[in-house]
Order: sequence, then structure tokens, then C-alpha cells
Amino acid sequence: MNRVVRRFRSLPIRSRLAMLVAAAVAFAVAAVSVTCWFIVQGKLYQQVNDDLEEMARRPGTVNSLLQRCTQNPQENNTQLFPGRNNYVQAIKEEGSPCVDPTSPGTVKVTGSDKDVIKDAKNGQALFRNGTDDDGNDVRVLTMYLGADQNDSQGVALQLAVSLKGTESTLNELALILLLVSGIGVVGAGAAGLAVARAGLRPVDKLTEAVEHVARTEDLSIRIPVESDSDDEVARLSRSFNSMTSALANSHELQQQLIADAGHELRTPLTSLRTNIELLTRSEETGRPIPPADRKALLASVTAQMTELASLIGDLQELSRSEGQRGERVQVVSLEDAVESALRRARLRGPELTITASLEPWYTRAEPAALERAVVNILDNAVKFSPEGGTIDVRLSHGTLTVRDHGPGIPVEELPHVFDRFWRSPSARALPGSGLGLSIVARTVEQAGGQVTLGRADGGGTVATVRLPGAPTPPPEGPALAP
Repeated sequence: MNRVVRRFRSLPIRSRLAMLVAAAVAFAVAAVSVTCWFIVQGKLYQQVNDDLEEMARRPGTVNSLLQRCTQNPQENNTQLFPGRNNYVQAIKEEGSPCVDPTSPGTVKVTGSDKDVIKDAKNGQALFRNGTDDDGNDVRVLTMYLGADQNDSQGVALQLAVSLKGTESTLNELALILLLVSGIGVVGAGAAGLAVARAGLRPVDKLTEAVEHVARTEDLSIRIPVESDSDDEVARLSRSFNSMTSALANSHELQQQLIADAGHELRTPLTSLRTNIELLTRSEETGRPIPPADRKALLASVTAQMTELASLIGDLQELSRSEGQRGERVQVVSLEDAVESALRRARLRGPELTITASLEPWYTRAEPAALERAVVNILDNAVKFSPEGGTIDVRLSHGTLTVRDHGPGIPVEELPHVFDRFWRSPSARALPGSGLGLSIVARTVEQAGGQVTLGRADGGGTVATVRLPGAPTPPPEGPALAP
């Protein structure tokens, strides 16, 4: 059995569907055919029973047979049922049956026939299938007649007709039903195979598309889907198209990220290489570099190394998967994250005045990523603030605003501020990689919030971050007993 199941499962889906459809139709046709055959058999037998009852009720039949078999069996040879070749005989509890001389043969008597005589008071007739003395199948009616005047034994009438015509009809019906069933099963199998091919044609296209993608890595392929179709195959095709589109976009973004990263890394690496070559050549030739120039070179090397480290950290942040971020999400205090970021911002801009008004607010986010996003916003404000300027920080009801009093951002550049590696032409000379605000937008969106950057009234730039609230986490430490 297991071997058959394994072989069935190894067949193609369309073959399995065709076989299942054929099996279902075969079962249904067999059930209908068998039911039809038994219904027709019952109707034919009922018709034969009615004919036997009609013969038994003919006037003079009972008395004529009783008189013929109990008084003078040889005196009257008149046929009881003219024109009909029926079996007519009388039986007693003991002795041989009295057969009408015109009967084509003798019907074999069974114990159930004699029980009709014993149970004469019930007045019930018996219908059964039997055989004559030549083995021919007959339908028999046995009914009680009365008592024999000579020996006081009960006498029963037996009428029988041949079942040859009935059986021939049933056999022909069985043959017809068998042929029709066979044709139906074969037709159902062919129809099932055709339906399976038509239904699985989109799956074949999907398979060809997947194999094409695996072979060529071409993610531009799409499977055509009817706009008004909403079945499982159409949904699968739409899902595949969405997947390939997302993969294509991801691949394009990856290629763009690599290209942009290479471009951004080229400048600091070139500067580092130049400065290090100057220091090396000075050591090799024995020509010392003036102390002021040497100090400037070392400061430049240090700055370039810092910029490289920042750029690599930003790239690592952007390359982290969604699953890695989701594992670290928890309820965090936005107020604490802003305070920590403020401490770092004051160290980077000691000549600036940073004012803060913070209210408690909790949200669901990754703590380190959230603090990094706030630091990037504050760094952007520090970078563009004039010397001795002021930065205003405010946190109220989940909305964080950071406003500087710098030159501001031109209106035509506002749509690009959150793009990766994008830097304003006026800020190309300033340190940075162009990834800070992109990381801010990604972190805020993952926390379910929104971030905007715009021009502030009176000059400068204002950054606004809105984050949804979360239940306040329980206090840490053991609970106090009441």
C-alpha cells in the first residue's frame, strides 16, 4: 500500500488530478449504475409478481386445480391458462406435487413452500426465485388453497413463470451500464487531464519564470494576470510578480548602495593615501616636514579615519536586516534617548547654546537605533549652526522638534534630504557621508513614526519627529511587599 502511495505521489500533478477525477467519476457512475440495476430488477420482479397474482385470481383457477389434483387428475386436461406457457401445480405437506398436464415442467418444492401450508391461517402468499426440474430459473408464487377431502392434508397452489426474459433484460441492462460507465470513466479521465492542463497552465508559466530567474538572474520577468481574476493561481502569480519586483528593487538599491559607498569611500581613502605617502617619503628621504605641516597632516589623517569609521558604521546600520532589528525592539524612553544624544551634541558643539524642554514619552523602538537617529538630527543642527548660535530642542506628547538658526535648506533640495548619500552642494566641504538623515528616516519609519525637515520661521531648519506612544514599562527591581 505504501509503495502504491509513493508511486502515486511521484506522478505529475496533472496526472494525479486526472486519476482522482476519474476515480471520483467511476465511484459515482458505479453507485448510480448499481442503484439503477437494482431498481429495474425490482420493477421487473414486481411486474412478474403482479402477473402471477392476476393468474391466481382468475375465476375457476383454484377450484379447477384443486378438483383436478384431489379427485380425478386424469379426467380434465384442459389448459388453465390458454396461450401462456406457465407452471401450474399443487403441493401437499406429504407426497409429490400434482402438476397440471399442460405445464412445461415441475417446479422444485422447498421447505418454505410447505411452510405456507403449515401457516395457512396467516393467509400469506410467498414469492421466491426457484428452478424447475431442468434447472431453468423461474419466479414462483405459492398460496394456500384448502384441505384435501380425501386425506385432510392442506393443499397449496404454485404458479411459476420463466425468468429467462427477465434475466436477459437485466443482463443487457448490466452490459449497457458497464459500457456507459467505462466510457464515462475514460471520458472523465480525459476531461480531468484537460482541465488539469488548463488549470495548471499558469503554474507551468510560473515554473518557467522561476527557472528562468534561477538560470539568468533576470528579475524583470513578469507573469501576465487577468485583472478580474482572483483565484488561487492568480493570487500566486501576483505574489510572484510582487516578489520579483521587490527583489529587483532590492538588487537595484544594493547596486546603488555599493556604487555610492565606493564613491564616498574613494575621497577619504585618496586623502589618506596622499597624506601617508607624504609622511613615508619624508621618513625615507630624511627630509623632515615642518612641525606645523606635520601636525596638520596628522590631524587630516585622524579626521579622515574618523570619517571612514562613521561611514562604515552608517553602512553597517543600513545593511542590517529587518529581522535583526525586530529582535531588539522594546519599550524605550524617548526622553532618555534625547538626553543622551544632547550630551554628545554639546561635546561636539561646545560653542553653541542648546536649550531643551523634554516631557516623558515612551515608544516601541530599538534603543541604540533610536538614540543614533536623534544624534544624527542634532549633529545636522550642530553642523549648520553659526558659531555662537542656538539650537532649540523640544519634546512634547511624542513630538520631537530640533530647530537651528543656520542658513536653512533651499526649497528645491527638501525632497532629497532623506536620500542615501545625498548632500547639499553647499555642504560638500563639510564632514559627513550623506547617510545620517537616511538612517533617521528609516529608524523612525520602523518605529511607526514620521519625520520631516523644513524651513523654520525666521530662518534656519526645523526637524520634526513624531513617534507613537507605548505603555509605560514596569519599574525594574523586586516588587515591595504591601
